[in-house]
Amino acid sequence: MCVCQTMEVGKYGKNASRAGERGVLLEPFIHQVGGHSSMMRYDDHTVCKPLISREQRFYESLPPEMKEFTPEYKGVVSVCFEGDSDGYINLVAYPYVESEALEQDDMPERDQPRRKHSRRSLHRSSSVGEHKEERPSLANDNSESSIQETKSPKVELHIHSDVPFQMLDGNSGLSSEKISYNPWSLRCHKQQLSRMRSESKDRKLYKFLLLENVVHHFRFPCVLDLKMGTRQHGDDASEEKAARQMKKCEQSTSATLGVRVCGMQVYQLDTGHYLCRNKYYGRGLSIEGFRNALYQYLHNGLELRKDLFEPILAKLRSLKAVLERQASYRFYSSSLLIIYDGKDNRAGMFMERRAEMRLKRVDTSLPESLQDDSSTEPSPSALPKVDVRMIDFAHSTFKGFRDDPTVHDGPDMGYVFGLESLINIMEQMREENQ
Repeated sequence: MCVCQTMEVGKYGKNASRAGERGVLLEPFIHQVGGHSSMMRYDDHTVCKPLISREQRFYESLPPEMKEFTPEYKGVVSVCFEGDSDGYINLVAYPYVESEALEQDDMPERDQPRRKHSRRSLHRSSSVGEHKEERPSLANDNSESSIQETKSPKVELHIHSDVPFQMLDGNSGLSSEKISYNPWSLRCHKQQLSRMRSESKDRKLYKFLLLENVVHHFRFPCVLDLKMGTRQHGDDASEEKAARQMKKCEQSTSATLGVRVCGMQVYQLDTGHYLCRNKYYGRGLSIEGFRNALYQYLHNGLELRKDLFEPILAKLRSLKAVLERQASYRFYSSSLLIIYDGKDNRAGMFMERRAEMRLKRVDTSLPESLQDDSSTEPSPSALPKVDVRMIDFAHSTFKGFRDDPTVHDGPDMGYVFGLESLINIMEQMREENQ
């Protein structure tokens, strides 16, 4: 059970009653399509992830003009690992307060001693201040292999999507299994709980970052996770890890395009479920395969969402202009999320137009002018809502950041190159499908 002392800290979410009103019961974030750390749902507008100090500091020092393109940073919580007699494991978030002052910022993560924690009030981004370092063992990048089911804890899931998810297999066919989570989200969650359970004798409290849930505006979020840049390893990476990351880049579109698919879910109007892809699919794509994946992401099962080209391109061009002004910044291993709603008003117009076209084909008595479907084209002024956000800054750096010894000149041209490739491909696709 949790080592936390029993104390009332109030309700911090609608699920708090399940945790005895002492904290917030965390749930897997069902729309996680990529990454290796499990994203957890804190409330409708907030998610959390295992804290890495470099990423926390980076969020706290973001240039104002980049904040439009990153999730809002909301502070830190302590997360408690709780198990019950049936073998089920729950994660519960409690307010975080700084504990005993031990200066550990300059110590290697593996050498940092464990520390006791206490809880009082929830600190938001305006009041978190300077936090002391803590070993972020849940966020280590060494969990690529799948966890054996016999060693995995039971996972009791309380929330789910009303829309089923289906993974596309290697032969581009649909798997027969339909589940209520993105398969990658469930995979990450099981792996994380397994790591936590293996440490349960030594460690029960973890620090998590609170971040904006960037898909909360969307009823049916279609999400494309893109690993950006021609280099993925940080300046502090070991020779072994750097070589491993460079090999991944060389064997994927990271080298040729500066961008590769890291995960995807896209809502299909014709079947009413999400199609999903993961990072292993993305690593094996050629340039043409990347183009096809992007086309699939913009296709709703009935037709290509041509109305998405302009708003997405506008966001990408704006982000490119912002990053070109960030001298010395490097966003190694960062991802870019592109998001749109799979069932907005425009999508409804598509379905209505398709139904009208079927009727016109059946009724041959209609005048030819009425059988022409061009008059049913939705107004170009009805542009859909899209979002573009940078995430994952555990390996990011800039001049003067945490006294990093390596200082880079100019903007991150590997990332900019990836944006240029993405913009060029989308522009070509738009021209081909006018």
